[in-house]
Amino acid sequence: MKVTLVGINAKYIHSNLAVRYLKTYTEELDYECDIMEFSINDQIERILEEILRCKPDLVAFSCYIWNIEYVKTVATLIKLVNSKIEILYGGPEVSYKCKDFLVENVGDYVIQGEGEITYSEFIKWKIASQKNDKQNIQLNTEKETGNDQKNNIKIGEILGLYYRKNGEIEYNGERSAMDMNEIIFPYNEEELGSKIVYYEASRGCPFKCKYCLSSTSHGVRFLNVERVKKELKFLADKKVTLVKFVDRTFNCNPKYAIEIWEYLIKIQGQITFHFEISADLLTDEELDVLSKAPKGRFQFEVGVQTTNPTILNNINRFVTFEEIKEKVLQVKAIKTINQHLDLIAGLPGEDYESFRNSFNDVYSLNIEVIQLGFLKLLKGSDMMDEAEIWGMAYSPYSPYEILRTKDISYGELVKLKRVEKMVDKYYNSQKFSTILTYFVGKFNTPFDFYYELGLFAYDKGYLARKISSVDYYKIFIEFNEEKLKQDDFALKEIVKYDYLKYNKKKWLPDFLVRDIDKEIERGIKDKFLENNNMKNANNIHIEKFMIDILQYIDNNTICEQTHYLVYDINNEEDIVDTTSILDCV
Repeated sequence: MKVTLVGINAKYIHSNLAVRYLKTYTEELDYECDIMEFSINDQIERILEEILRCKPDLVAFSCYIWNIEYVKTVATLIKLVNSKIEILYGGPEVSYKCKDFLVENVGDYVIQGEGEITYSEFIKWKIASQKNDKQNIQLNTEKETGNDQKNNIKIGEILGLYYRKNGEIEYNGERSAMDMNEIIFPYNEEELGSKIVYYEASRGCPFKCKYCLSSTSHGVRFLNVERVKKELKFLADKKVTLVKFVDRTFNCNPKYAIEIWEYLIKIQGQITFHFEISADLLTDEELDVLSKAPKGRFQFEVGVQTTNPTILNNINRFVTFEEIKEKVLQVKAIKTINQHLDLIAGLPGEDYESFRNSFNDVYSLNIEVIQLGFLKLLKGSDMMDEAEIWGMAYSPYSPYEILRTKDISYGELVKLKRVEKMVDKYYNSQKFSTILTYFVGKFNTPFDFYYELGLFAYDKGYLARKISSVDYYKIFIEFNEEKLKQDDFALKEIVKYDYLKYNKKKWLPDFLVRDIDKEIERGIKDKFLENNNMKNANNIHIEKFMIDILQYIDNNTICEQTHYLVYDINNEEDIVDTTSILDCV
């Protein structure tokens, strides 16, 4: 028997943890199992062709809100090409109302909830069924095989499984949560360096946020901490660059988190570990440990969602923004850990103005990444049960995103979408920081700036098409001239500074000015190389500015003076004002 496990990921660089769990958990069984990974950016025709090329007897899909439409389409096409190929579904997107899903879609089986044990028993049953079929053929008998009676494992005894039988959908009952330490480490000798690798040290969440599926489970289960260390060491030795923990609240057990963090701090190599945490739970002992982390070793994702205390209560989050803020700023003070703070638009009871205030509250913390999300009404979540109470209209198609509530209109959510695009491109990329500082101060609040910039980009058609990296800088010049009606002399110098910091230094777009005397440039370069014991002139770039740009960055004051900056080609953070060298040239 040949099974193809299919993961259709959100992006090419992602890896699918679920299909790897299933394969490794059944490695000892006598069947052929392959993993195939695609992304939602792949053509469906290609996915279909690649799966059928493997000639599987059964195709198993890992189903999530971001890929379910692709999965259903591919499964339908598989059945049209070869109806004998069986289809198995699993994952959070099909674990609620599994019977309805099978009734409404092609396919043969659905695994509900955790899949490892259910899948293993299912495969054992399939192997035994296939052997019995072969034996019956050899005996040339026309009598029914009665697999359900002869197999060691009967399909009717496999908990957590929905399946078709005699035109009906059968269900064997819910399977209880497994011991986490029974799962098998899902990575082996495959090449992982270019992928984001997902890892799981615990399952479950201690909180009951209404919008989250984790609220439907009870308790938190942990992997043995020594096993976690060993497995993470393996990934570090494989030179993986980013490991993202899928644990819902990694620091819900401080002792457990501390032991793992202490171990990871000592690991050698350039590797980053990403954790979802509750910042308010951080203890002084945890902060002390984190203060020893090398730069870039950890990054934290913190779910703020809203800073409005009433709305927090509406979603069963019993914490205040002040508690979160205090700990976020303490982590920021460590200066080695990047933080991603999440906000969700469309929460029950939150209107446009409340979300605007939440954004400004979070923006004031000046952390690395602000992620603006939009409420998804997930099947089986408590939020789904309250949709009518809050006047929620949401898309019936995945990812089931909010369209409006009684407190926020569709038009207002569209405005927030534009803000989200501007924040993600400009703020989160961290390549426009000097430009953003220049503009944010010209508006009443940061939100107002990003809203106006997003509206301008929409009106100009920039949001409707792909634009070049140069155009992303040019927008600021146009925005300043057309929207603010202000002089762009200083702005162009500021744009030039950020552009050269993060792009090739030998060329400037035509809307920026390069005016430097070649003899002065050569003199500064020779002196700089001499003073810094450098031999390779190709490693530096010298640019003339008509304002004191570094002073502007330090104190937000524009001083019209000629300055010469040296950029290190190999280190974007290494920029030196060499104007004083002119006295020696």
